[in-house]
Amino acid sequence: MRRREFITLLGGVAAAWPIAARAQQPAMPVVGFLNSASPDAFAGLLRAFRQGLKESGYVEGENVAIEYRWAEGQKDRLPVLAAELVRRKVAVIAANGASVFAAKAETTMIPIVFMVPEDPVKLGLVASLSHPGGNLTGINFFVGELTAKRLELLRELVPGAARVAVLVNPANVAHETTLRDVQSAARAIGLQMQVLNASTSREIEGVFATIGRERPDALFVGPDAYFTERRVQLVNLSSRHIMPTAYYARDFAEVGGLVSYGASLTDTYRQVGAYAGRILNGAKPADLPVVQASKFELVINHPTARMLGLTVPPTLLATADEGIE
Repeated sequence: MRRREFITLLGGVAAAWPIAARAQQPAMPVVGFLNSASPDAFAGLLRAFRQGLKESGYVEGENVAIEYRWAEGQKDRLPVLAAELVRRKVAVIAANGASVFAAKAETTMIPIVFMVPEDPVKLGLVASLSHPGGNLTGINFFVGELTAKRLELLRELVPGAARVAVLVNPANVAHETTLRDVQSAARAIGLQMQVLNASTSREIEGVFATIGRERPDALFVGPDAYFTERRVQLVNLSSRHIMPTAYYARDFAEVGGLVSYGASLTDTYRQVGAYAGRILNGAKPADLPVVQASKFELVINHPTARMLGLTVPPTLLATADEGIE
């Protein structure tokens, strides 16, 4: 072979090396994010989720991609959205509430990291908290266990309350558990309970029409992702009807709700992101114990308390994590 031909051949091989190297590089892992609500209501929580991924070494757009699927409050869309993520062959799915069951029904192979307010063992998601045993693990943020405390806070703010309306979403698989918890806690402190159901914006309007007619002394909002999405509507209607209302997340107090008490959803979503990252790093969900929420927040909105003519007791002022002015 002549020298010029040899150099030309060698140059062609060298030029092909980068192409071959790129072809051998592993594809960027994809995380599926399945949520029953809409992105507008979850901007802050998405930042927390991405922060959790970052803590495990993953940055969106750099070494991990995220496929988002939002049901926009239409829970009947969740099975279709979950199936899309499964067909996409994502490496792990992060899911909330009803989304978890849709994802679980679609795959036994893809790891699923959940965030649920109820006991995941009772919900049939895992075999045990310490050894989940399947393709699911995640975060339990104790909404049921905090029900009694939230009712007590409402009673402290409205000491003359005798009848409390309880708003739940009947489309939520855990709503019956919520009602049992509230009923037990209400009975313990001598409160009567009135159940109100809503799973759409129009039904929420109807609930407050009922409240306007029947005038319960206070309102207790049960945990639900759709209610979080509709928090501005709920808070505005509570204010319009001059109704003292207790909520389960600080998001409500931040937009004018009277009082909220519950696990920090920001911290919960951060932990979900961190668990998704650990699975990307090779951990198996069956071996990752369910994390119990450890950060709780009591937030009181003082302008709303004044508008309702309520005096915040000194004991609550002393224990509140934040007072909004």
